[in-house]
Amino acid sequence: MEILYPMFLVITLSGALFLLLAATRVPSIIKYFGNLQAAKHSEDLRPKLPSAARNITDNYNHLFEQPTLFYALVTYIYLMQHVDTIHLYLAWLYAALRAVHSVIQITSNNVSYRALIFIGSGACLMFMIAKEILFFLS
Repeated sequence: MEILYPMFLVITLSGALFLLLAATRVPSIIKYFGNLQAAKHSEDLRPKLPSAARNITDNYNHLFEQPTLFYALVTYIYLMQHVDTIHLYLAWLYAALRAVHSVIQITSNNVSYRALIFIGSGACLMFMIAKEILFFLS
């Protein structure tokens, strides 16, 4: 069951980013209520947002991309009862790296650092998947 905790950390991160996203968007929604048709497609609204708000929006969206594979993988590992120390370390490292990725993206948005963190979190997933493939083949 311990492997579900890092998954919950990423879920909590998504919830926190939703609150931050809402906090940055609600004032504009209130201000322009009744005249929001120009924002019916996010790509139309994006250029009009300040850079900081775009960073929050982009990060919120990113938390529904790669992390979905993490959720499925952790659930699979848990249900198959394959949880071990290596999976736990990799899951915690993945969750920590995703949190760092979010902090970087919503603050400095240094793409070079974000790319390194993204590659690191992806490597955690690939190692976990490889470990499961080896278990399956044995």
